[in-house]
This record gives sequence, C-alpha cells and structure tokens, in this order.
Amino acid sequence: MAQPLSMHHNTPQPNFFFKPSFASFIMAHLRPKHNTIPLLVIKALVHYFLFTLKTTIASYDDQTLNVIDFGAKPGGEIDSSRAFLDAWESACNTITPSTIYVPQGRFLIGKVVFKGSHEYCKSNGITMKIDGALVAPSNYDDIGNDGNWLLFDDVNGVSIIGGVLDGQGNGLWACKRFGKRNCPMGATNLGFTNSNNIVINGVTSLNSEMYHIVIDRSKNVKVEGVRVSASGNSPNTDGIHVQLSSFVTIIASNIATGDDCISIGPGTTNFVGSLGKELEEAGAENVTVKTVTFTGTENGVRIKSWGRPSNGFARNIIFQHLTMINVQNPIVIDQNYCPNEKGCPGQNSGVKISNVMYQDIHGTSATEVAVRFNCSPRNPCNEITLEDVKLTFQTNKQAQASCIHAQGITSGFVQPSACFSSNI
Repeated sequence: MAQPLSMHHNTPQPNFFFKPSFASFIMAHLRPKHNTIPLLVIKALVHYFLFTLKTTIASYDDQTLNVIDFGAKPGGEIDSSRAFLDAWESACNTITPSTIYVPQGRFLIGKVVFKGSHEYCKSNGITMKIDGALVAPSNYDDIGNDGNWLLFDDVNGVSIIGGVLDGQGNGLWACKRFGKRNCPMGATNLGFTNSNNIVINGVTSLNSEMYHIVIDRSKNVKVEGVRVSASGNSPNTDGIHVQLSSFVTIIASNIATGDDCISIGPGTTNFVGSLGKELEEAGAENVTVKTVTFTGTENGVRIKSWGRPSNGFARNIIFQHLTMINVQNPIVIDQNYCPNEKGCPGQNSGVKISNVMYQDIHGTSATEVAVRFNCSPRNPCNEITLEDVKLTFQTNKQAQASCIHAQGITSGFVQPSACFSSNI
C-alpha cells in the first residue's frame, strides 16, 4: 500500500526566456553615434533594465497572499474561515505558484474544505506558509460531526509549511470519557483526500478531536518535521493515519498522542492495521519503518487484523533500526482483534501476513513478553524474519517470546529467542 517515496519536483518554467542575443540587441541600439555617453554607463543601464524586468516577472511567478488582506482576524475570537477560502480561491485562479501567508496570531476557523481539481483550481503549486496558529471552535458540536476540520480535497502540488493546528479537542474527549450520550465522533485536524504531490513540513498538530493527520487515497506525500501532541487519555487521536495511498514518506517527526502514533490501513494501530474488518478489503504492502525511537508507548510495531473472514493481506514489510524504551509490547502481530467479542466466528482471521522483516531492534520491554506473534490458525504468519534483535525486560531481566501459528527464521543475535513453529 504505502511505498517508498519518489518525489519529482516540477520546477515552474519562467514566462519569458532571455537569450544572450537580447542584451546584444539592446546594446547595439543604445550605442550612441557620438561617444557622448561612456559605454560603461550604457552597460550599467542595460544590466539594471534586465535585472528590474526579471525581478518584476519573478514577482508574478510566485505571488504571496496574506490572509489578513482577505479579512482574517488574528485575535482568535472572530471566525476567519471565509478569509482563508477567499485567499485559496485567489491562489487557485492563477496558473502561477502562489503562497498563502498566515502571519503570527491565533485565527479561529470552522470546518473548511480547500477544493482542488481543474473545476475549482487552476494552480498546481500552492504553498500555505503558517507563522501563527489555526484554532478550531471550542464547542465540539460545531465541527464534531463533520469528519474533518481542515480538508484538502483533490489538490495537486500543495505544501503546508509550519504553524500550529489546535483542534481544541479536550471537551469532546471528556464527553466520550464520561460516557455521555450524543457525543459526536470528532473531526480530524488535517486531511488530504484524492491528492497528489503533497508536502507537510514543520507543522504542529495539537489536541485533535479525533485523528490528527489523515492521508486518504493520495500519492506522493512527504511528511517531515511534524510534531503531534495530545493527552494520553485522548481517545482515537491517531497521529498520522494513511489509507489507500502510495509513495508516502514520514520522517523526522515527533508524535505523542492518546492512540496510535502512525497507522496504515483501513483501521488503526501503530503502523499496520486494523486489517480484515470487511470481507472484501485492500491490503497493506511495501511498507518500510526505520530509525524510530518509541518511548513509553503501549505498542512498538504492531500488525493487527480482525478475527474474521477476509481476503486482505499484509506483506513485504520492513521494521529496522528501532529503539524501544520501556515499551509494553515492542513487537506484536495480533490476528485475533475482536472488540466486545462480537462478529468474530471462530476467531479465524482471513488476512494473510507474509514476508515481514524485523531487523536491528534494541531496547527494553515494560512487560515480560517482548515479542508476541498471535497469528491465525487458518492463515498462519509465514516468512517472518528476526535479525539482530535484542530486547530485555525492564533493565536487565530476560524477556520472553510467544508464538502461535507463526513460521519464520532468525539471523544474527536474537533475544528473546525465537519460538517459530517451523523455519521457511
């Protein structure tokens, strides 16, 4: 599903081309018949003319649109949604690259959909540069049933750079935590659907009502330097969720939230799952997770599927160069997920899990069982590889491994010792 990113940046071409003969042409026509003006002065005037013309053209090539000029108010009390949409519309009405600039301050925004496609947007290069903070309404009923707070739909070549997105989800978390009736599902802070060539860089997502960032049915997405933060008791506040997408890269980011840090697939878990909820379902494949530190999390790397019939799969997955610090379940495959024990006849998952590599993983487990493969009796996990894995229980105690219907091999030093039912 998610594959290694291969970004191709299309550099906008200038509207005018200057050939070497252009300056020569001007020089020839400006050269005086009588040497009353020094040639050096003429050359300086020509170069100044060319520089000024190029600068003017460049200003048209990349226009900057300040949301303040469209009526946005930075005090955090007046709804600025219309101003942001007007700035987006202005950027879309030109084929040249544009920057929507959000200065310092707190800007109150309701649910906003930034629409792309040629029907709504001519531009294939819009950057939203945020120096301030976008703030969701404090009343969760305002956006709680909308699915997304800030949604980019069917866009191409959009970059979100910097800034804070504050979902103000505390009220909704409390509603759910105390079991109140009629609590809305909650809104995702930032969503991209049906989009291509997306960059999310240096963004801070705070206190989302539900998911923080969702990449859905999109291609060529780079997430870098992102910080996600929400309370440990905030339900369903996954950091970054990726589904039905390809060529997605997430690097150099810090995620601390109440649910899964990164989830891939139609459901939620750290990295892959929850697969197999439906009989006909797309799988997850070609996923690489590397150079990550997990600190005090419930799970490290987990593949999870429902214990019910499905034609889904998880394959060609690599977990490498990982550090676990006091993680409750550092390495997990769980094919018996069935909340409330309903709708899972026989607890037999139809999801096929194969070709999964765990390489160079070190650290400490908060529980004695550091490696747990709980696979399906109908479709045992196969082609599982543990290579150079060293996990201890707490500080120096020996950790254990547990395997059910799991087939694989080990390579190099592996601790705890593998417990595969057979080699492959």
